[in-house]
Amino acid sequence: MAPGHSGRTFVVEADGGSRGNPGPAGYGAVVRDAATGETLREAAEFIGRATNNVAEYRGLVAGLRAARELDPSAAVRVRMDSKLVVEQMSGRWKIKHADMRALAGEARDVYPPGAVSYEWIPRAENKHADRLANEAMDAGKRGQQWSPSGSTADLDTRADLDTRADRTATRAAEATAPATAADTAPATAVDAEAAPEARPSAPAAPPPGWGPDLGPPTTFVLLRHGETELTPQKRFSGSGGSDPGLSGTGRRQAEAAAAALAARGTVQAVVTSPLRRCRETADVVAARLGRDVRVEDGLRETDFGDWEGLTFSEVRTRHPHDLEKWLASPDAEPTGGGESFATVARRVAVARDKLLARYPGKTVLLVTHVTPVKTLARLALGAPPESLFRMELAAASLTAVAYYADGNASLRLLNDTSHLR
Repeated sequence: MAPGHSGRTFVVEADGGSRGNPGPAGYGAVVRDAATGETLREAAEFIGRATNNVAEYRGLVAGLRAARELDPSAAVRVRMDSKLVVEQMSGRWKIKHADMRALAGEARDVYPPGAVSYEWIPRAENKHADRLANEAMDAGKRGQQWSPSGSTADLDTRADLDTRADRTATRAAEATAPATAADTAPATAVDAEAAPEARPSAPAAPPPGWGPDLGPPTTFVLLRHGETELTPQKRFSGSGGSDPGLSGTGRRQAEAAAAALAARGTVQAVVTSPLRRCRETADVVAARLGRDVRVEDGLRETDFGDWEGLTFSEVRTRHPHDLEKWLASPDAEPTGGGESFATVARRVAVARDKLLARYPGKTVLLVTHVTPVKTLARLALGAPPESLFRMELAAASLTAVAYYADGNASLRLLNDTSHLR
């Protein structure tokens, strides 16, 4: 823990947009308590004519200042869907544009060095800040400034289509920008010149695989529950249908996982989804390790709505159009009001941040389900939502993710089933 740190951790999510790029622009930011997920503060403003990137930086500054007003000694985890801002503020990309250099300097000055870390997230997981930014731009169009009392409209009905297209194109360019942009490149390009930053507080990126000693990471060992009677039948089994327990095979798998984890001897806490199959798996492992079990609701499986208990083929026959949408978009919900993958990702990210705040530097076993495990792996890699369909995850398999003090994460293991052989 950094000197002077109060022990409290905030999550700041920020966004900005411009209708025209440059054009009428605004930003939004939200501050959450990392331990509880509670929204503590919202900020948004119409800033006149500006670019997307400037608006995003203004959102970052506003979010950090809102967090500092709550607790100037807190640690802050910034989550943004702008790859450019995240990489530049992390010190890995050089900032060439003068306006953004000045705004980055403002952002660095809000908290002392080392108190703020940065993480890229997909746009679908930044909807709260995105909504606030669009509300600010809508207010500006009416000749007004944003106020919290006017912040209840739905994003999909209020967002300007041109804005969304502009920002999508800009972010696509950010994600693929070459690492050797020329001096005359626009401000959205990446510059990998060896020249140091104008501000000494922006450290140069360390060589791959090397960096400062950040202390022990917080490591999540992710154990998918053992088999139930539905598992070998490959039926949708989420949190919205029956709550099956482990089968005989599933209990044997849990015991094998417990033996392997006991042999490693590194697990310091056990946390589980509230669903029966996970609680039974966690109880077997915790008894072997001599640990108590903590329940975290955010680790529960997706609610699959009317698809609960059905096979993929049965869903394709009964709900073909809904299934097609679900496979194509993380925002699509299963038939009957189930949860979208975007909703699950936000829930899982909140649970992750709560547990990171509770167990700094510890190795924690999380007993959970397919979607939460894949989501935590995807977020650690910065992979797109469609990558969920490209991961295999067996019952009682082990996955591990390490989280470092600078906000970076490392996927160390995926779908290990060696203990089941």
